Amino acid sequence: MIAYIKGNLEIKSKEYIVIDVGGIGYKIFMSETAINELEKGKEVKVFTYMRVREDDVSLYGFLNNEELVTFELLLGVGGIGAKSALSILSNITPSKFALAVISNDVAILKKLPGIGAKTAQRIILELKDKMKNEDALELDNTNTKVEIVLDNKAKDASEALSVLGYTRKDIEIVLEKINTKELTVEEIIKQGLKYLGR
Repeated sequence: MIAYIKGNLEIKSKEYIVIDVGGIGYKIFMSETAINELEKGKEVKVFTYMRVREDDVSLYGFLNNEELVTFELLLGVGGIGAKSALSILSNITPSKFALAVISNDVAILKKLPGIGAKTAQRIILELKDKMKNEDALELDNTNTKVEIVLDNKAKDASEALSVLGYTRKDIEIVLEKINTKELTVEEIIKQGLKYLGR
């Protein structure tokens, strides 16, 4: 598995880029939004997901780990393929997507290309269930209880960060550093992502 590729950006198109690494050009499919942030001729670092099928091996690229996690989550939802997932990432940030999932915001998800009401509801159902299962596993493996009192905004932000793949323990540590009362849920998520490595 290739975790990331770092090299010179040789080609930019609407759907993919080509990065030269030691004379080998890697064709990487990315969201249009991510491609627009990259500059041709410069050294770039792109997180990658390799998809292997019977008739095709493709690389998909992301500017940060949150985009990669969101892409992997979307691939796990029935009826959403790699192209659809990239199209979704071209139209919504990982933080806004996670917030829509945990707040059951079907209206936001329906605005995304190729996503109807049924698919939006399926995304919310499948991803929230997955998040709850991961939380349960984590609680089972925790010997010491960390008690933290969260207001509603902090709870929503905590669940959204959990959707993006961060552990409850890490999230709780970060939320203690943020003044959640004066921020919106999305601002709390963005602040949390900065502390968690962005």
